[in-house]
Amino acid sequence: MTDLADLCRHHGITTEYDDPHGEGSRPVPEATLRLILRKIGVDPEGAPEGPAAPQEMQVPEDGICHFPDWLDRAPGWGIFCQLYELRSARNHGIGDFRDLAEMARTAGRAGADFLGVNPLHALFLGDPDRRSPFFPSTRSFLNPVYIALDDLLGHEAGDLDGEALRAGDLVDYDAVVPAKLKALRAAFGRRPFDGDEADFEDFVTRGAEPLRRHALFEALSLAMVAEGHGSGWKGWPAALQDADSPEVADFADRNAEEVRFHLWLQWRATRQLDEAQACALDAGMRIGLYLDLAVGEAPDGSASWSGGEVQMTGLAVGAPPDVFAAEGQYWGLSAFNPGTLRKLDFAPFRDMIGAQLAHAGALRIDHAMALWQLFLIPEGEPASAGAHLRYPFSDLLRVLAQQSRAQNAVVIGEDLGFVPPGFREAMQAANILSYSILYFEKEGDRFRAPQEYSPTALACLSTHDLPVLERWWAGEDIALRRKLGLVGEEDSDAHEKERARERRALLDAMRRAGALRGRLPRQKEMPREVLVAAYRYLARSRAALVGVRLADMVGPQAPTNMPGTVDDYPNWRPRAPLDLSRIATHPEFRAVTSMMRRERRRGA
Repeated sequence: MTDLADLCRHHGITTEYDDPHGEGSRPVPEATLRLILRKIGVDPEGAPEGPAAPQEMQVPEDGICHFPDWLDRAPGWGIFCQLYELRSARNHGIGDFRDLAEMARTAGRAGADFLGVNPLHALFLGDPDRRSPFFPSTRSFLNPVYIALDDLLGHEAGDLDGEALRAGDLVDYDAVVPAKLKALRAAFGRRPFDGDEADFEDFVTRGAEPLRRHALFEALSLAMVAEGHGSGWKGWPAALQDADSPEVADFADRNAEEVRFHLWLQWRATRQLDEAQACALDAGMRIGLYLDLAVGEAPDGSASWSGGEVQMTGLAVGAPPDVFAAEGQYWGLSAFNPGTLRKLDFAPFRDMIGAQLAHAGALRIDHAMALWQLFLIPEGEPASAGAHLRYPFSDLLRVLAQQSRAQNAVVIGEDLGFVPPGFREAMQAANILSYSILYFEKEGDRFRAPQEYSPTALACLSTHDLPVLERWWAGEDIALRRKLGLVGEEDSDAHEKERARERRALLDAMRRAGALRGRLPRQKEMPREVLVAAYRYLARSRAALVGVRLADMVGPQAPTNMPGTVDDYPNWRPRAPLDLSRIATHPEFRAVTSMMRRERRRGA
């Protein structure tokens, strides 16, 4: 075992991790170590070869991301929303790219510098219930369900009942996805082009083999579902699980028009997303759209089917046991193989980052610690059987920075959870903004003052995994976790008492900072003044950017996502209660955005 441990350390694989109860460390199972070694192309019985994995995070000179000069002179702010939640009189039960453009105009006119949205990655058209934007089929291509049908020349109003799809407070993916897909096929059949077929052909040429393979996967996935198989390739007949098999080539020949349809969908989605970015910039935004990058991909999706050995099958991304999750977390996502990335000169990573920044002025990297290491768990094993694998940090930074500078795009790293020592310092050196959430910015029982926030950070109240301020104030997230059995009675009681202390501490902090003045009315619900004061508190911080959550201002107030649940809660389904056309005049929207304009005045 000593030789195996030395081999693992040489290749950047941890052999133990801290016990969450403070009882020393836990050893990683030998079977896990051997599996990870084999996956990265190392013989578990061999001797260490090649350079050892670096023990320190080195930021190379060409690993510095773009940071706009104007942020040094005048801090910025923007709005976050979930694209699918947007409600309008013309969409088809789910927010779409025209809604995105309109929301960008509204935000821009209100003075915002950016509009951030959930990941727009391709999901599974053949299985609408696989709806989490953070569990994509691939991160390199877009979700066609966001295409605005009424912007297609071939679309006719009678192709689907938009009014029925718009009803309700939850997105009905099982109804929306097949209905929109059917309408998209109809539009493609009637009039796919308007003298711009050459642009489409150029798009296909530039997309090359990765785009063709994704379109082929989409066609195969839908065909397999129609035959009673799963949407993911692991449920297909063995001959079709290999993207290079003769059977797959035969399917492509026999279904060439279907493959072309999926190429067309990516082209239309890309053009509409680009139009939304243009609208954002035309509305006066200095950044424009702010996209989100998931930490991995579904193990049975387009990326792992078409990407060959660059995706590590048999291992899933997760998190080790800690005080919040005694058994660890199994996220189920597949990850890049660092050895294969090196062999391919990091082309898959470069293409993936480029695919996001081609349409946006900022990119948030979910679980940014993946640039340094990922916790990998053998499929079918508990999270406690996992180990951290080191990634080529300096090389990944070079690629990320190159893409950032080429597109003049800001990069934000979501650095929540276990953060390795020195990681935040390395992010700062690389011009990657940290992620500061008000709920967590505390020293003991005290909320950090605005001047204590890092100037190289994006500050916000909460994220998609956390409640809006009004629900946080009422402790409804604690009650919901109790109801769903995610947290026991004793712990829930303790959390309720702690929340009461947090409310008082937050009020004290806001008053000390001058963000809240005067007496608050005595009432059970959160006074309206608290919402504006909380964002004023962040606006006065040193953070380079501040994000305002649309749901805080106009809803939905229901949780976006409840971590730890799948079907127990309608994750990624709540819709905004307010029509898009009425957002600009909503009292809370006007109060918060006008305050943000005053507090974060732009420099000359």
